[in-house]
Amino acid sequence: MTLTIAHMQPIVSLLAGVLILVMPRLLNYIVAIYLIITGVLGLGLFH
Repeated sequence: MTLTIAHMQPIVSLLAGVLILVMPRLLNYIVAIYLIITGVLGLGLFH
């Protein structure tokens, strides 16, 4: 079984949602990190 970005996004979203529920102050950091990673992957800088 190979893990692709399509498999990782739901897992990351679920984990981020739980962390936000537990520690709402993390919302800004989680959103910022997610946007940076998505942008970098979308530009194709990492394969």
